[in-house]
Amino acid sequence: MNEIGWPTIDSKHFIVDANQMLILEKEMFSDGMPQEALMEKAGIQISKWLLKRKPLLKYGIIVVIGPGHNGGDGAVIARELFLKGYLVKVWCPFPIKKTVTNNHINYLTSIGVKKLVESPYAYGGELWIDAVFGNNQTRKVDNQLVELFNQKFHSKCGKIVSIDVPTGLCPNSGEPFLDNAVKANYTLVIGLNKIGLTQDSALPFIGELHHIDVGVPTNKLSKIEKKIFKVTYRDLKNIDLPTLPKNSQKYKRGRTLLIAGSEKYPGAAYLALKGAISSGAGFISAVLPELVAESIWQVAPEIVLKGTMQSNQNGNASLFSALKNIDLSAYDSLAVGPGIGIDNNDWQKSKDFLIGFEGLLILDADALNRISESQLGSNFFLERKFKTWITPHHKEFLRLFPNIKCKTNVGLALKAAKKFNVSILLKGANSIIADNKNAWQLYGTDSQTARAGLGDLLSGFVAGSSAIDLTFCRNITTDFFAKYVLLHSFAASKCKSGSNASAIGDELSKIMRNRKTRQIS
Repeated sequence: MNEIGWPTIDSKHFIVDANQMLILEKEMFSDGMPQEALMEKAGIQISKWLLKRKPLLKYGIIVVIGPGHNGGDGAVIARELFLKGYLVKVWCPFPIKKTVTNNHINYLTSIGVKKLVESPYAYGGELWIDAVFGNNQTRKVDNQLVELFNQKFHSKCGKIVSIDVPTGLCPNSGEPFLDNAVKANYTLVIGLNKIGLTQDSALPFIGELHHIDVGVPTNKLSKIEKKIFKVTYRDLKNIDLPTLPKNSQKYKRGRTLLIAGSEKYPGAAYLALKGAISSGAGFISAVLPELVAESIWQVAPEIVLKGTMQSNQNGNASLFSALKNIDLSAYDSLAVGPGIGIDNNDWQKSKDFLIGFEGLLILDADALNRISESQLGSNFFLERKFKTWITPHHKEFLRLFPNIKCKTNVGLALKAAKKFNVSILLKGANSIIADNKNAWQLYGTDSQTARAGLGDLLSGFVAGSSAIDLTFCRNITTDFFAKYVLLHSFAASKCKSGSNASAIGDELSKIMRNRKTRQIS
């Protein structure tokens, strides 16, 4: 479960907390990398990034320099931009504590860079560079400084670039130390991605997130035990999903069974089935509510109906009567949950069929809600001895795992996955996929994926895609799960015919027809 097949282990994909970053830097210094050299490299690389965006610089630059090494990075940036002919001023709101930073500032004034005595005017057109605290922030900062930056941000007179981490934002949790933090238009993260910056809570503060490579050795990244990766649409080009032989007959191209929908939520069944069809799986079966079963042949004649579910008096589906008549061993994957509603008595009678299923069990939506209200609760997962993937959103996660605590969604997912031996998709603006040791944080994905019905579509797509890949590789790892989620999100971003779940399902079908992802653009 812990093998890393995707993405590449490198600095632009790796996510670390503040302490991990400090440890890596100390190791680099102990190996002989001078601290001043790393500061120079960071400052010069950021200067090059800025010089490629000259409209940001045309009204001049004010670099706000902090007391530590982040301030030293800012001083190098100020020097490089000044030497390129730009009007640069610096302001030091706090006493400088690091000798190397103070030396840089002295050199700046010697070559003609103006050092401001008073705070700069927030409504001018200059670019402000926040080089105050960066990754070393551990506590609240001067609220007046944060307010000054945010006056600048809201005035829309010039932009703000934060170096490494916006001032006032916790690099580990992605939340402000006080009520607010600097709101940047761009955050340039140095070396490795900081875990707080990829959390949903950080989105109002970081603006566009860009990675600045300073050459962290890959061999040091490989030694990190808990690996967290940032993945974006760019990583689709490196997805390598198994390609089945052209002569594979339908039963050798993935067999999946979906249990979805109810009298109350019939649409969930249609969308889950559409997702499975879009995957290209060879054999798709379904257990559906009677209302949907009567008409499914009209919209999806390729679906093999294996049973129907009656509904209780509240319109929720009853699984037991159908499950007892089905040979689940015939399927590679089984998806349960979209739109089935809550019926605790039915779940109690049905759970043993699911616990004993030896294939990949995918649990979504109301299946998770049934588990959280059941006698076993989340111990249901411990009863299973086979691979299980679950897809909760944040509230469903908290209901399932009320005793799991962590400051970040990544931490929550990793802890729950390890304790209950499952792979988890924790849905959010930046969704997370995690197993007992590693995590994949989706970043910069399309907001259209946060819409009703798309979770149902995703469940079916994951069921069908995993069934295909299980015919090729019986022990697919969690990175496959992450790939499916990213492909689903990408389909939403590319859908030109509308953003509803049905239209996105059609787009997903087109993408999956050509899984040689070098052709995905």
